[in-house]
Amino acid sequence: QVQLVESGGGLVQPGGSLRLSCLASVRPFRSDGMGWFRQAPGKDREFVAAINRSTGSTYYADSVKGRFIVSRDGAEDGVFLQMNRLKPEDTAVYYCSAAGTLRLVALGHGAYWGRGTQVTVSS
Repeated sequence: QVQLVESGGGLVQPGGSLRLSCLASVRPFRSDGMGWFRQAPGKDREFVAAINRSTGSTYYADSVKGRFIVSRDGAEDGVFLQMNRLKPEDTAVYYCSAAGTLRLVALGHGAYWGRGTQVTVSS
């Protein structure tokens, strides 16, 4: 059974950076669409970013555009999320998701989900 494992979360000051990683337990991993969602306390899970691992096409939520970068892991079957200029409102549990296409991921129709990694932005 496919598992997605996130890592890289932690505590960072406002304005700082973190890089999240998501790796699939099955190699090779054949889902083209991979991406990230987040859920803050008391809020619904929301889309953050997604990538088509075959073409490199990306798609971002407006709230993170220009600050976050989603990229492929060329050596492994996974994706990264580089988060820059972090704000307190970015505090959330970040989840990795995968599906056959980028669109399915962005719509929240992931076939696979990770268990999440906590990101806390605070001084």
